[in-house]
Amino acid sequence: MELSLKQIKSWDASTSRDHFTLWDGAIRSGKTIISIMSFLSWLASAPHGPVAILGKTRITIIRNVLDVIAMIEPKAIGGYGLNSDRVKIMGRWVWIIGANDAQAESKIRGLTLAGAYVDEATLLPEAMFVQLLGRLSVQDARLFATTNPDSPAHWLKTNYIDRAHVLQDWGFHHFTMDDNPGLTPEYIAAKKKEFTGLWYRRFIQGEWVSAEGAVYDMWDPEKHVVEWDELPRMVNAYAVGIDYGTQNPTAALILAMGEDGILYFVDEWRLDSTNRGHGTWTDAEQSQALLNWLHTTTHAPRMDVQPRRIIVDPAAASFKVQLKQDGAWGLTDANNDVLYGIRLMANGLNAGWLKIANRCQGLIKETPGYSWDPKAQAAGTDKPIKTADHSLDAARYALATTERLWRRTVDDTAHRFTHTP
Repeated sequence: MELSLKQIKSWDASTSRDHFTLWDGAIRSGKTIISIMSFLSWLASAPHGPVAILGKTRITIIRNVLDVIAMIEPKAIGGYGLNSDRVKIMGRWVWIIGANDAQAESKIRGLTLAGAYVDEATLLPEAMFVQLLGRLSVQDARLFATTNPDSPAHWLKTNYIDRAHVLQDWGFHHFTMDDNPGLTPEYIAAKKKEFTGLWYRRFIQGEWVSAEGAVYDMWDPEKHVVEWDELPRMVNAYAVGIDYGTQNPTAALILAMGEDGILYFVDEWRLDSTNRGHGTWTDAEQSQALLNWLHTTTHAPRMDVQPRRIIVDPAAASFKVQLKQDGAWGLTDANNDVLYGIRLMANGLNAGWLKIANRCQGLIKETPGYSWDPKAQAAGTDKPIKTADHSLDAARYALATTERLWRRTVDDTAHRFTHTP
């Protein structure tokens, strides 16, 4: 594997000079690979004591760390799965700790660590990160951590990166795509087309910048809205995403794949002040109305398939039970990672692989006014203002939860767009 000079220098520093090492910067910049190689190199001769890998969830740890180890050094890692608390790496048992796990903090509190690897450090609660630093008390203990940029007011930036000049045993290494010798110019060009605005500056340029103004600053109805009766034939209907409300509106959006390789929100059902009628609807009334809409409506002019999944906000437990009683199929809890879902939708709109039929009026009306919360940003947190977002949430649930089903087709479409003269 070819490494850049910057990668090699960071590896050397992290295993010899620096006890705490952070790699930050753009996506696909080579920071994850070199941080894992550094961690493995250190682990082979690490001092005695427990070692841990931390991340947002066990799923992200498996995807971003364990799978990468298995790819670059298959003999270095033993078997692992979603329920694994530990995995053997370089002959050492290593704890796997997801920050979202209920017992995560208590697990750290009970350890005296010889070393740790942190995936996406900005996604850990600050209290957990501080506690982790306090548990690294074995002599010559090491911390290896990666992150993409976030808000400039984020605690990791203000308390650590900005204080690099006074943190004597810390090493900070900033990477851009140019630091990854494995990327082709064509790939870099494709990624630059995929992102825009905030996400471009953070994930392509590697800058710590604030989330300000419109969330979907690329929104253009002329580009993103399609006449319903001009939709292409739909070859797959992945899901209907549902944002459930009692006093607030309920919204449902159908996500389908066109024969042109583009994702479309083809149809929308809403229960709001314009059609609520007698006031608050029961779960049973909403369920029956929704399922009737799904069964009896033509959702696209050339679509002869029903949505494969009905995706519901995990918080709407009673509504999910009612849907099941009423014969709903493919009931699935939504992936409710707000920022990830926003980024997916922003990427799709900007790159051209996501469009919206003009029947989806709730979604079309909510999108241009969806804005970042300046108060949250001042506290170092990316958070949209929670208002008029019911159709947006339903769309986000459908998109993020089904990504593994449509990702390969969309990547092929994006590649085709990039190479079109």
